[in-house]
Amino acid sequence: MITPEYCQMMAEYNQWMNQKIYATCGKLPEAEYKADRGAFFGSIHRTLDHILLGDRLWMGRFTQQLFTGTIGQELYADFEQLQQAREDFDRDLITWTNSLTPQWLAQALTYTSGLDKKERTRPLGVLVTHLFNHQTHHRGQVTTLLSQLGHDIGSTDLPWLPKFLLD
Repeated sequence: MITPEYCQMMAEYNQWMNQKIYATCGKLPEAEYKADRGAFFGSIHRTLDHILLGDRLWMGRFTQQLFTGTIGQELYADFEQLQQAREDFDRDLITWTNSLTPQWLAQALTYTSGLDKKERTRPLGVLVTHLFNHQTHHRGQVTTLLSQLGHDIGSTDLPWLPKFLLD
């Protein structure tokens, strides 16, 4: 399935993309940043906050240090606090991926879904892939909202991750 190296690459990509998005969002007036734009979570802020919430929920399951947040809960109302929490989490995520082994990724995890409260068992490799896919999915929504406001964060493509730029 997936490898620890894949997870490490995706954690680095996650950090790079978040740095680009947060740098752009930090220049927005608060009213523009928090305005309901009709996205699934409404605003740019609520979408970024949701990404971090999802990350913390999944990481809590993976590390057996459960996070007690719930879908729809706002973690941080303040941009600077959210940005700092995001930076801290991204560093921790990279450290965590550096500890993964193929054996761990091949195991299954039983967890209770926060959406429907049902218990499920899935391969950890699938769930870690979901963590990264979830981030990318919602960051795509944020980049669309920023684009609609006239802000371009530049390339979002994985081959443009700075570590791959050899030319």
